[in-house]
Amino acid sequence: ESRAASASNKEINIQWYIPSVAKPSNDTETKVLLLYAYNTNPVKISNIKIFSSMSVFSGHLWIPLARIISLRKKLSDLKEQVEILMQDSKSFLTSVPTNFLEKSETLKISPSNKPKMSDVKVDLDEKTEEIAKRCLSEVKALLSAVPALSSPVTKIPFDVTLQSITNLEDMFDLANGCIITEGSLFNWIISVLH
Repeated sequence: ESRAASASNKEINIQWYIPSVAKPSNDTETKVLLLYAYNTNPVKISNIKIFSSMSVFSGHLWIPLARIISLRKKLSDLKEQVEILMQDSKSFLTSVPTNFLEKSETLKISPSNKPKMSDVKVDLDEKTEEIAKRCLSEVKALLSAVPALSSPVTKIPFDVTLQSITNLEDMFDLANGCIITEGSLFNWIISVLH
């Protein structure tokens, strides 16, 4: 029971393993091991000796350390751009006259249904969209079984929110790893890993 696991939602768990400095002489670059496990349906495992499920998957990928460090920097820059766009749109909304806001049915949100700012979809400008596509193309290449056959991302495959970009950045945090729950980002990552 102490080793039991459960997931009430679809989720992917990402962990990183950095091997010792000693590496085979035929390996020219330092690589780290990405370990992942995900479930496509809610799951509860109470006995690991008799567990079998068609909705739980796991795997690993060896990825060059230098590429992860580079990608994490690019994702950090993308997150900063998204935050700037959010601030700009927030200041626009606060500069709109209140009588306009009162008359507009589309802008009325009851307090209980109000989404968190981090979950609000962000409209990207052309420059930020290009940065996002480049980052996602690199993520896709790193997570693909055959990176050379990975095609570039031409359309952003999930809703861009501050939370989705933060999750993507956290995914490549070698010190901590992350858990990403169901949603459009989860679906895209799973499709890339397949």
